Amino acid sequence: MKKQETGKRGEQLACKALEKKGYRILEKNYRCRHGEIDLVARHRDYIVFIEVRSKTGDAFGTPEESVTSAKKQRLLATALDYLGSHEDPPENWRIDFVAVQIDPSDGKPVRVEIVENAVY
Repeated sequence: MKKQETGKRGEQLACKALEKKGYRILEKNYRCRHGEIDLVARHRDYIVFIEVRSKTGDAFGTPEESVTSAKKQRLLATALDYLGSHEDPPENWRIDFVAVQIDPSDGKPVRVEIVENAVY
């Protein structure tokens, strides 16, 4: 499975898991000058910015370990850009993270874990 295929498959699996938990996906791949946010969703009274990290193995670390402090800063800046570019954004917002591990032989999920408030 190529890196791009892994990422696309991971986002599909993340969307399914999030929707099962009551998230409503509003937008995919929001881009601005600060970076990109994989998914923007509503969850209860929150607007949620979601970073999806997908891996087919742990040879280079887990999905969680791949989110650096620099990436967290870009996520925060991108979320603030999104909020500033939309009229009447909700007061409550947060950044969540979805870790996806995929079996490289069949593309099936090994693990899909949602972490709320991943970036403070």
